Amino acid sequence: MKKAFSCLVAVLGLALTSPAFADGDAAKGEKVFRKCKACHAVGEKAKNKVGPALNGIVGAPAAQAEGFKYSKSIVELADGGLVWDQETLSAFLVKPKDVVPKTKMSFAGLRKEDDVANIIAYLQTFE
Repeated sequence: MKKAFSCLVAVLGLALTSPAFADGDAAKGEKVFRKCKACHAVGEKAKNKVGPALNGIVGAPAAQAEGFKYSKSIVELADGGLVWDQETLSAFLVKPKDVVPKTKMSFAGLRKEDDVANIIAYLQTFE
């Protein structure tokens, strides 16, 4: 019984120290998204730019923006089932080339956990 309780405490501790994406601040994420606007768009009239429009990206299969020419590496990952869930988006936003080697995206990544959580919260506001 003690061992089970210890495991439960350890799991809860990890859960409490992990970034809470759903608890990110969308308003702050909108400010962070300014770094992305040169290449990506969101919103009602969003269109593909250098990068794909990101409406509905959270929870979506990768490489699905209609009319966008994706890199071979992301198409292969998408064919293998890559989905932009919060965990994958988080890893990608921190270090894109670790998630999608040979990505065409030149962005180096976000350094702050709060920025990652906030931008994911912001992206979740666009279906």
